[in-house]
Formats: sequence, C-alpha cells, structure tokens
Amino acid sequence: MNKAQLIDDIAGKTKLSKKDAGAAVDALVETLTKALKKGDRVTLVGFGTFEVRKRKARKGVNPRTGAQIKIAATKVPAFRPGASLKAAIGPKKK
Repeated sequence: MNKAQLIDDIAGKTKLSKKDAGAAVDALVETLTKALKKGDRVTLVGFGTFEVRKRKARKGVNPRTGAQIKIAATKVPAFRPGASLKAAIGPKKK
C-alpha cells in the first residue's frame, strides 16, 4: 500500500474528503517526525511504539576494496509493534 492508497482507504472509512484525509496523514507523519527529532517516544496503544535508537560507532568493510572503514555513531528511527498488531498479523493458534 502506498500513500495515495492509504489516503483513499482512510477517506472511505471516515467519510472525509481525500484532501482532508491527505492532510490528516501528512499531519501524522509530520508530528511523528518532530517528536522523534526531539528524542521523544511515540506510543500508539495496541499498534506500537516509534522511537529513536542509538547505534554505536563500529568498523565495517568496503565491499569493493575489502578495506576496513570506520562507521560513525548515528541515531536511527525504530518501530516496535504492539501486542494487538502482532496478534492481528501473526500466526493463528489452534
């Protein structure tokens, strides 16, 4: 599913116009991005948690030359699914 399909689906389920649904999706993405940039954790109960994780500096290998390189420490966005989401897409138990 791409962004346009997501907007269409939201518009259909909420009786919003596509323009309003698009604005809502854009606002959600913008709000999540701002919160993560500040280092905040965003939890949507039942869906999951968005957070920023720190990666330590490490050594790597250039695949073309085989030479060792230093990879700098960085921050990366991460998502941890909630129990309801896991149950919805996970295997059914008999």
